[in-house]
Amino acid sequence: MHDDQVRITEETVAALVGTQFPKWSAKTVRRVPSTGTVNAVFRLGNDLVARFPLRLTEPLEARTVLEREALAAAELAQLSRFPVPRPVALGEPGAGYPMPWSVQTWLPGTVAFENAPGGSDVFAADLASFIGPLREADTGGRLFDGEGRGGVLTRHDIWMETCFEESGALLDVPRLRGMWSRFRELPRRAPDVMSHGDLTPGNVLVADDRLAGVLDTGGFGPADPALDLVIAWHLLEQGPRDVLRRELGCDDLEWERGRAWAFQQAMGLVWYYLDTNPVMSAMGRRTLDRLLEAPR
Repeated sequence: MHDDQVRITEETVAALVGTQFPKWSAKTVRRVPSTGTVNAVFRLGNDLVARFPLRLTEPLEARTVLEREALAAAELAQLSRFPVPRPVALGEPGAGYPMPWSVQTWLPGTVAFENAPGGSDVFAADLASFIGPLREADTGGRLFDGEGRGGVLTRHDIWMETCFEESGALLDVPRLRGMWSRFRELPRRAPDVMSHGDLTPGNVLVADDRLAGVLDTGGFGPADPALDLVIAWHLLEQGPRDVLRRELGCDDLEWERGRAWAFQQAMGLVWYYLDTNPVMSAMGRRTLDRLLEAPR
């Protein structure tokens, strides 16, 4: 998916585990098919999962990121009434893999890409029950770190221009440019709250049409309260979207900013992953369709 992507195999994972964590050496290593774009994922037996960063990074920088993610995941686990992965260990480079890596607990369930509950009001209420306590958590004086989504919309203008240029043969770019010109001007009035940071279908687990767990919690931190609303547009249909909005008490401005963050993410998915990750590309298209169809 990426020019700087690192190749990782089951044999490499088994060698790393056997050398660094001998107590787990008898566990079967199985690659987990995933639409994820950041990590390669492998099950270790039935209760653990190893995650390996895909994009080449200096080892010290990668370790700093993994340590920060572990702290964030542990903090979120204290707040969520839904299951989330818990950090277990950090591994070192070796066996031909050049970066640190992490081990977490494994969660059962089906990712929402495979069992989409987008038409369920009850599932939408579950999502609100996950997001609500995060918003109410103490930020401890922390503010958005300025990287990625969740801060100032206009800081994404250059990236959006790249997306428009790359999408000329794929999407109705003039119409989408018009949407961004409105979204980017939405003011920011609400203070930062604690946010999952990447609440997308690939990070949502489903069982019996209910929310069974939430993955990829290492990005938990302070951000625009509207950021976690991207799930409304990536996954939910109109009725359940209304349920989510009502349960969270979103005013018009917050709801529109949620649309803006979903738009910003979706525009990058369609063209960037067109050939390398068709599921993510298709998600971007569906999200843009929902945004275009929904009344302002």
